[in-house]
Amino acid sequence: MTLAAVIFDVDGTLADTEEAHRQAFNAAFQEFGLPWHWDVELYVELLAVAGGKERLTHYCRCVDPRRMMQADSAEFIARLHQRKTRIYERRVEMGEVPARPGVVRLIRELAENDVRVAIATTTSRANVDVLLATTLGDLPLDCFEVIGAGEQAAAKKPAPDIYHWVLNELQLTGADCLAIEDSRNGVRAARAAGIPVLVTESAWTRRDDFTGAVAVLPDLADVDLARLRCFHEEGRCRSSI
Repeated sequence: MTLAAVIFDVDGTLADTEEAHRQAFNAAFQEFGLPWHWDVELYVELLAVAGGKERLTHYCRCVDPRRMMQADSAEFIARLHQRKTRIYERRVEMGEVPARPGVVRLIRELAENDVRVAIATTTSRANVDVLLATTLGDLPLDCFEVIGAGEQAAAKKPAPDIYHWVLNELQLTGADCLAIEDSRNGVRAARAAGIPVLVTESAWTRRDDFTGAVAVLPDLADVDLARLRCFHEEGRCRSSI
């Protein structure tokens, strides 16, 4: 079976976003007068919780459970996350978030060879859009045929919901596609949707367990369409054993 589509995660896969996210969270905490600070080690741990709003909710439950018992707790988390998102967007607009090695070149090669390209992420659509307009602005506007973001899936990764949504939009099966992820949660989500998955680990996820991935690479710098087809075929063969 030929490779029909490649489905990319966003944070840590298309671009090195996590440090900008971490700094945006801390800036929002300061603006809200909160005594919270997420250092690098803590943020690595918190990345196990997919979705920024979900991460905030989890952390607040741990350090300030009384606040989460208040009637306006959901509104508070929503406002805090909204402010964090705007701070993050500004950092991206200022050029602080680079694309990961090989990403732009590979996506162009896929488009030139009629391999469909999609996104499956738990981040917000606003975060995706600002990356596409800036960091990935050299790509054609319509190169991503389907964009599945956090708004399209109630259950975040490692649940497979966002991948099921993208597959439905593409009208493809999991075996038709290859997912590219950078985290354990991403691998679990893709595999649960029946999609072979390639990992390009990031500095934030190197300690993750990538069991189930067809391969784990440092980045996509040396990856072309021919290698993706090999990874896809190997993944399909493993799934059929």
